Amino acid sequence: MPKMTSLTLTLHRRIAEIAAADWDDCAGADNPFVSHAFLACVEESGSAGPRTGWLPQHAALRDAAGRLVACAPMYAKSHSYGEYVFDHAWANAFEQAGGRYYPKLQIASPFSPVPGPRLLIRPDSAVTVADLGAAVVQACSELGLSSVHASFCTEAEWEALGDAGWLQRLGMQFHWHNHGYASFDDFLAAMSSRKRKTLRRERRDANDCGLEFVTLRGPEITAAQWRDFHRFYTSTVDRKWGSAYLTPEFFPLLGRTLGDKVVLMLALEGGKPVAGALNLMGADTLYGRNWGCDRDYPFLHFELCYYRAIDFAIAQGLARVEAGAQGEHKIQRGYLPAPTYSVHWIRHSGLREAVAQFLVEERAARIEEMAALAELGPFREG
Repeated sequence: MPKMTSLTLTLHRRIAEIAAADWDDCAGADNPFVSHAFLACVEESGSAGPRTGWLPQHAALRDAAGRLVACAPMYAKSHSYGEYVFDHAWANAFEQAGGRYYPKLQIASPFSPVPGPRLLIRPDSAVTVADLGAAVVQACSELGLSSVHASFCTEAEWEALGDAGWLQRLGMQFHWHNHGYASFDDFLAAMSSRKRKTLRRERRDANDCGLEFVTLRGPEITAAQWRDFHRFYTSTVDRKWGSAYLTPEFFPLLGRTLGDKVVLMLALEGGKPVAGALNLMGADTLYGRNWGCDRDYPFLHFELCYYRAIDFAIAQGLARVEAGAQGEHKIQRGYLPAPTYSVHWIRHSGLREAVAQFLVEERAARIEEMAALAELGPFREG
């Protein structure tokens, strides 16, 4: 692997090859999705690996003394599934022109459309995001691969790598922001009267179904409840024609390893779980991840995934709820448009130029779309 002055980059096929304390010194404690513990759960459970086509190639940048100064969760991939930033059209166009798009390198938290840091720099190091990006690009070239992609990175990483020549892509999610609310009713008071009545009716209908709602943290969740949740997860995947990347072993391992950062909200009927929503908690954000149910109940999805997440965030003093990818229906429930960022380095000049032009047009359209959707928010003017 390449050497850059006194820095050396190595690639690792298992996160376990890198000491957890060293990795987390670079990753920080704010975002659980780039923690050594989360990435280990994904690998040890068999969720990221040969079965799913996510082959770990974690990047580790060390100084002359051998100290880890930067790292990145990176995977070699022969497809573009499970990423939530879609480049299938780029791959198809390149391969129809005789090129070879796969395998590629993907810097990401697997199966997790969660914004956060991706190029992880030790705070007391002089190494920059651009330094780690340059090392990864050199490795990609030496391996003869087509491209490197960093999905759902921070805006600062997006800017730094954009300045270094990576292509910048703008996406959109819907996030709820806590403006110092003391309760859910306090949040509702910020809405227009009509929207406030709609949310109250939805909560009332969901809570009139005869269900019991419980919120459990990692150590409290039993093996049986995790089995129920995996069933909910796979039923949702089946309905959406997706792939069940996460194995039955992943969820209980996550609960044991991440502890109180795992927040599972369940709906019970006669004491038996019939629906659930899985969240992870960061330093100031609740991240909604997976959801599923045995059968339909009025507004149950909104209650478990959105409203109870807001209740939890207010009670815990969290700044945001990020409820995952897609969903313009979230706007009327207080989740407003927020930009997401990804960056892409493409080796072939012709493909790079074509994608760059596409992204210029896409970014302009995305900015207009977010501004228009923000106007549809449920909050009172002023």
